[in-house]
Amino acid sequence: MSSTLELTKDLIARQSVTPEDAGCQQLMAERLKKIGFEITHLKSNGVTNLWARLGTEAPLFAFAGHTDVVPTGPAEKWTFPPFEPTEHQGHLYGRGTADMKGSLAAMITASETFIARYGQPKGSIAFLITSDEEGPATDGTVRVLEHIASSGEKIDWCLVGEPSSTSKLGDVVKNGRRGSLSATLTIMGKQGHVAYPHLAQNPVHIAMPVLDELTNTEWDKGNSSFPATTFQISNLHSGTGATNVIPGEIEVLFNFRFSTELNEESIKQRVTSILDRHKINYEIEWNLSGNPFLTDQGQLVEATKTAIKSVTGYDTELSTAGGTSDGRFIAPTGAQVIELGPLNKSIHQIDENVSIADLEQLSVIYAEILKNLLT
Repeated sequence: MSSTLELTKDLIARQSVTPEDAGCQQLMAERLKKIGFEITHLKSNGVTNLWARLGTEAPLFAFAGHTDVVPTGPAEKWTFPPFEPTEHQGHLYGRGTADMKGSLAAMITASETFIARYGQPKGSIAFLITSDEEGPATDGTVRVLEHIASSGEKIDWCLVGEPSSTSKLGDVVKNGRRGSLSATLTIMGKQGHVAYPHLAQNPVHIAMPVLDELTNTEWDKGNSSFPATTFQISNLHSGTGATNVIPGEIEVLFNFRFSTELNEESIKQRVTSILDRHKINYEIEWNLSGNPFLTDQGQLVEATKTAIKSVTGYDTELSTAGGTSDGRFIAPTGAQVIELGPLNKSIHQIDENVSIADLEQLSVIYAEILKNLLT
């Protein structure tokens, strides 16, 4: 069994459902300490975080990732038990294989390979690991960034191990992400009997033209780096459960994934303008998960593209599509940030799995990136 596969299995066997770490970071820290990393464990409100660094000089390259995984769903629906890593037809099955314990294992073995071949880096290598990425993300990466800032440290290049690949390993690298802005909109009406609608005011009926306009508005056209901003309704709640009662209010949850053509305030202003134009009685609460970020060009992007080409023989595509990641916290510090990991087609699904061959190749790519930047 290869070192990367063995470590991935060890990590998968630990039931680290958000915000639990279940000893994953301790296992990683032990491996890193053996090759000279200084280890700092940071805990915040039940969240476990790890900052490990080799070297004291700039530039600082950081691997970033998370040991927490999403819940398995009904375990009986899995072909193999989700926390019993199982090899089957060239794939490794288990919760977190792709998102993202396979990447974490590849980061460790890539660092071990680099040190064995080249010795100390011309700069520094670090690991920024949390158990809060799949959860609220309030006590994970942001807390580690606060710690390193207070220590006078600054990340120059950051590789997040999120599963970025689509059809084959390394075919897509995320060099940015859209922003994410959510809202809870409550539209008030007046409860009453369905047989006497003139004595009530149905908030569902009031909401329909408003939501229709929000849904059909073109928020922007995107740009050369980002697709157009999208608006999606994720939840609707109204009514008492009875068929003969007009509800008193309706609650609507929606989300914007927005490009650099917009910002938080411009979106809020446009939504408020639409709501006010319809002359409705409403309340709205906003939650910004993260602003868009982009690492357009630079040493990290070039080192990554070169590494993928040299290992796989094909060119990679840069993309900003998909959901959010902890890169949204790291990029504002001035770091160049990219995301590179295994195929994402099974993430968060029952029977999540990763190609065993891809695990090995991912470790080689990571080591090649280190070589390109730090030798």
